Amino acid sequence: MSEQAVGRLLVLAPAGLLAFFLGVGLIVLIRPWLLRYAIARPNARSSHYAPVAQGGGIAVVLATLAVAWAAILFWPDSAHRQTEHFLIISGAAILLTIVGAIDDMHSLPPTVRLIAQCIAVGAVVIALPNDMQVLPQLPWWMDRACLLIAGVWFVNLTNFMDGIDWMTVAEAVPVTGAMILLGILGTVDFTAAVIAATLFGAMLGFAPFNKPVAGLFLGDAGSLPIGLLLGWLLMQLAVVGHRVAAVILPLYYLADATITLLRRLLRREPFWQSHRTHFYQRATDNGLSVPEIVARVFLANVALTTLALISILTGRVLVSLLTLCAAAVLVTALLASFARIKRKQ
Repeated sequence: MSEQAVGRLLVLAPAGLLAFFLGVGLIVLIRPWLLRYAIARPNARSSHYAPVAQGGGIAVVLATLAVAWAAILFWPDSAHRQTEHFLIISGAAILLTIVGAIDDMHSLPPTVRLIAQCIAVGAVVIALPNDMQVLPQLPWWMDRACLLIAGVWFVNLTNFMDGIDWMTVAEAVPVTGAMILLGILGTVDFTAAVIAATLFGAMLGFAPFNKPVAGLFLGDAGSLPIGLLLGWLLMQLAVVGHRVAAVILPLYYLADATITLLRRLLRREPFWQSHRTHFYQRATDNGLSVPEIVARVFLANVALTTLALISILTGRVLVSLLTLCAAAVLVTALLASFARIKRKQ
């Protein structure tokens, strides 16, 4: 391991650990307030059967950003380059945390939520250096428009998929773990590695409170900004040329949410309303327990992470295409199993 890699590891490991403990402390601090003002009550579309406090994502986001700021300012080689960019990312994440917290307490109109998401994602996209494009074959403005649409969709799908206990943990931990490794190797820049490390730690700190049967939910205050941060991490991977890996890492989330949305559109259903037709939700109706579902999703995400890392580390087009095909087969098999499992009572 090179001296620079060791130096990054010596910053990222303590940052993740500190985010873990800070996240736990903040959850303990704000949980009594959440129990009074931010309760998710079960309805026909819910996967829980008793009122549960939501908004735990506030602690996750605050811990992630606070520790990341400390690490970036501590790291002398990056502070002068990254501070302004990270300020925009932080502002966008905080905006979505505030909007999500308000929505957790008093439902906001879908239009207000969408406008806030477009502002947050738009700010992050505009902050990208002009010479960085995910699709360099396109004009700059078209590339940025595609990133805006993809970013808003990723924020929403993260929110949509946060429907059962531990689901977002099962997604965020493998993705951020991969980004930490890539940060140590120098594949992604230090800011991305720091955000990955602190989000990794903060999500692990949240996990004990969200384990089935959960006593605390992320809420929109967590799922929206976490979706933004994960989307930005994947964007960082894509703009340095690893577009296939950026698709493979979140492929289960992308497939479940996108296929479900298309099905609802074809059926002319009000897609903006809550529902129970995601594949993981159908799996609960088909007899699988929440721990069984999340375990399958987590193992699939670990496999997707492995395929993405193989694609990046080999750096060959053919290998990237093969890993993408393997990822597609894996996700298709998982979705099919969720849709068809019927257990006898």
